[in-house]
Amino acid sequence: MLFPRVNEHREVIDLSGFWDFRPDPRDEGRAAGWSAGVPDGVPIAVPASWNDQLPDLRDYLGPAWYSTAFRLPASWKGGRILLRLDSVNYLAEVWLNGRPLGSHEGGHLPFGFEIGSAVAPGRNVLAVRVDGNLAPDRVPPGNVPPDPMYTLMGSGQFPDATFDFFPFCGIHRPVRLALVPEGGIEDIAVDTAWDGGPATVRVRLACGAAEGVRARFTLSGHGAPVSVEAAVASGRAEAELRVPKPALWAPGSPNLYELTAELLRGGAAFDSYALSVGIRTVAVDGDRLLLNGQPVHLKGFGRHEDFPVTGRGLVPAVAVRDFEMMRWTGANSFRTSHYPYSEETMDLADRLGFLVIDETPAVGLFFKQNGLTRRLEVCRGYVEELIRRDRNRPSVIAWSLANEPNSRNAEAGPFFRVLFDLAKSLDPGRPVTVVSHVGVDEEAFSFCDLVCLNRYYGWYTQQGNIGEGCLKLSRELDDLHAKFRKPVLLTEFGADAIAGCHADPPEMFSEEFQALFIEKYLEVAAAKPWVAGEHVWNLCDFKTGQAVRRVAGMNLKGVFTRDRRPKMAAHTLRRLWGGS
Repeated sequence: MLFPRVNEHREVIDLSGFWDFRPDPRDEGRAAGWSAGVPDGVPIAVPASWNDQLPDLRDYLGPAWYSTAFRLPASWKGGRILLRLDSVNYLAEVWLNGRPLGSHEGGHLPFGFEIGSAVAPGRNVLAVRVDGNLAPDRVPPGNVPPDPMYTLMGSGQFPDATFDFFPFCGIHRPVRLALVPEGGIEDIAVDTAWDGGPATVRVRLACGAAEGVRARFTLSGHGAPVSVEAAVASGRAEAELRVPKPALWAPGSPNLYELTAELLRGGAAFDSYALSVGIRTVAVDGDRLLLNGQPVHLKGFGRHEDFPVTGRGLVPAVAVRDFEMMRWTGANSFRTSHYPYSEETMDLADRLGFLVIDETPAVGLFFKQNGLTRRLEVCRGYVEELIRRDRNRPSVIAWSLANEPNSRNAEAGPFFRVLFDLAKSLDPGRPVTVVSHVGVDEEAFSFCDLVCLNRYYGWYTQQGNIGEGCLKLSRELDDLHAKFRKPVLLTEFGADAIAGCHADPPEMFSEEFQALFIEKYLEVAAAKPWVAGEHVWNLCDFKTGQAVRRVAGMNLKGVFTRDRRPKMAAHTLRRLWGGS
């Protein structure tokens, strides 16, 4: 489902605000009829996680119920009415006026329904049941019995997740209603090509229209507009637009064109949809990563969508602030660790010229046979949904299939080969990778386009000894390059620092140690011409489960605090990266 936009043919209502909310620990809501509206609910903000809004529910992961009421304008007639939920974590079931609409598994990716037949002429009640419980057959998994052969974490923290961030639950991004024309545009896919001369923009459109309809595509910006028409056949239309002197998209010059698709009947438009398009190329050439035919070096961060009170809920002002902090340090990129970020955040990346490694929610995977087939099917769905959502974005330069899977067993390689082949079939032009902590034994690196390594020598091992850790890192980077001969990205490295804690000489958990650790890792990477980039872990401190190694339930590896104040490491990066 296309992102809802308002134009002369389309209308949108945002249902964000205060909803009624009630936890359902005995799982009685279905039988009690809560699908028709939550009884005795308390107010809760949407979008936002429930765990930080309601302190008594900090560690409660579901099930729970949301409901809200709405009325449609009298003008909403003669079209299709769509409901779109941008992110609900983890399992969602949706009802309108007590009528089931459907369900969706997995947070961080949008889903929706056509609701015209279920809408009442007056008051309507929308209800959403959310189940965020952790389970071994869900992705990401949780409550996994400890087994060092299969799991990386899986024990020793509360809640019992296989990943190192808090498992926030709830409706995390906006919920919207959209009125779109009957037979209107349903999907648009854009591919750009450039070989040093004119560029081409290829557009594929899907719609609900019958025969006798034409599609018109107009590309505007950076010169005179280019427009072509094509016939619609079996609900499909394709066209190619030629741009003689393209303004390329890149960090520092994020040139965007506006592509407008229109459906014409009798020469008059009855539907249209506009989106931003960036003309750029990305490729892997031996051990180099190329953008627009030139080697590119990634400087940036791993991040989390995490903020006090709102949890993982979308806060546009925080997204703006995060980009300003990255620009201040001199960063040009980030990874959506460890799940897809909001479409609003991705819009900013397109506009501001940030390169993005776009990652599915597959973090903490293990490969024990019990539940393996189901986890693979869930991951297949994630790959399909993510690529369908973000394939038109110039900022997205690579797809990441997973973060830190416990890949040291025979099932891991075939598992990722299935996902790799699927990603390539859906989007042949972008590199595909797996972000690994396994190193040279990661079988997926043999077929992935990029080698992405997470390393913490000098922190979790060789504790406090940065020099020894850097020597070990240097040897491993050499071994990776010798074995795979592909671009290597250092996708995670860093050290916890308590803001305001200082030590001379530097010692663990001080700001000085964190800053020195990062600087020395960057020096190691700079000596390897085939290392195509470094992403510091993390941009900001973020909430985790409770564990002895997590002071106050926080991962403190941010170079900024959770409320976005810089530590010494942020100033160090600004000096090294030439931030503005």
